[in-house]
Amino acid sequence: MLRLYTHPACLQHDPGPGHAEQPARLRAVLRALDHDRYAALDRIEAPRATREQLLRVHATAHVEHILNSVPPEGGICQLDEDTAMSHGSLEAALRAAGALVAAVDAVLDGTAQRAFCAVRPPGHHATRERAMGFCLFNNIAVAAAHALAVHGLKRVAIADFDVHHGNGTQAIFEHEPRVLFASSHQSPLYPDSGREDERGVGNIVNGILSPGAGSYEFREVWDSVLLPRLNAFRPQLILVSAGFDAHRDDPLADIRLGEEDYAWLTERLVALACTHANGRLISTLEGGYDLTALAASTSAHVSALMG
Repeated sequence: MLRLYTHPACLQHDPGPGHAEQPARLRAVLRALDHDRYAALDRIEAPRATREQLLRVHATAHVEHILNSVPPEGGICQLDEDTAMSHGSLEAALRAAGALVAAVDAVLDGTAQRAFCAVRPPGHHATRERAMGFCLFNNIAVAAAHALAVHGLKRVAIADFDVHHGNGTQAIFEHEPRVLFASSHQSPLYPDSGREDERGVGNIVNGILSPGAGSYEFREVWDSVLLPRLNAFRPQLILVSAGFDAHRDDPLADIRLGEEDYAWLTERLVALACTHANGRLISTLEGGYDLTALAASTSAHVSALMG
C-alpha cells in the first residue's frame, strides 16, 4: 500500500510574487494525483514535527530563528536572497517535516509499505544552522534521524535526484556512517557543492551531470555509480529526495530528462527496497518548477511507487 501524506497548510507558504517555489507547485501535484488511477492511495493528513524531532538535525539557534521569524499576515520575512517566510510558512514547514516522520513510523510499524509526501517547503538545502535554497527545515534529514533514534535502524539510505545538490542533507550526515547519501545533480549549479571527492566517512557518493546531459547520462550515473553503492549498503530503509527539476522543461537548470526517466529510476529504487528493506521506501517532493513537467513527472514517480 502507498500512503500519500500532505496538508492544506503546505499551500499557505508563500515566498512572494514571482518566486519559483510557489503554492501552485503543490496544487499541480495534487491535481495530478486526483485521478482514478490513484484512487487506491491511502491519503493521510500530515502532523506537525515536534521540536525534539527538529533538534536531532538542526541547531537550537536555527529552530528558534524559524519559530520566531513568522511575519504578520501579508508580510514577508526574507531569510536570505532566495528563501523567505510568509505568515503561513511556519505551519507549512512543521507539517512538511512532520509528514516524513509520520511516514517513517508507518512504514516501520508495518502500517504501510511505501509513502509519498506531497509537501512544501522543500528541505534538502537546509543545513544544521541555516535555511537556504527555498528550504526552512531539512525534512528528509529529520526523517532519517527519526529512523535512527526512535526505530534503531543501522542503515538508512537517502537517494536524491533533484537537479541541485542536497548540500544540507550531505552536511548533516557526512560524519554519520549509518546514513548513506547518494545524489545525482548538475554541476556547475547552485549550491556549488557535491563534488565527486566529497565522500564524508565513506558514506557520501555524488554523481555529476554536466549541463545539457540527458537520459543516457542520468541512467548511466545511477546504473554504474549510485545504485551499486546503494545495493552494497543494504539499506533497511530508503528515503528519496524527489526533485523533478532535471526535467527538460524546467527553467532553473540545464538537464534534459523526461518523466520516463523518473519512472525508470523509481522502479529501480523500489526494487532495491524490496531486496534489502522489505519494500520500505519513503519519497518526498523537493524541486520542480515547470508546473506541467512537475505534474507529469510526479505522476510517473507515484505510479512507479504504487508498482
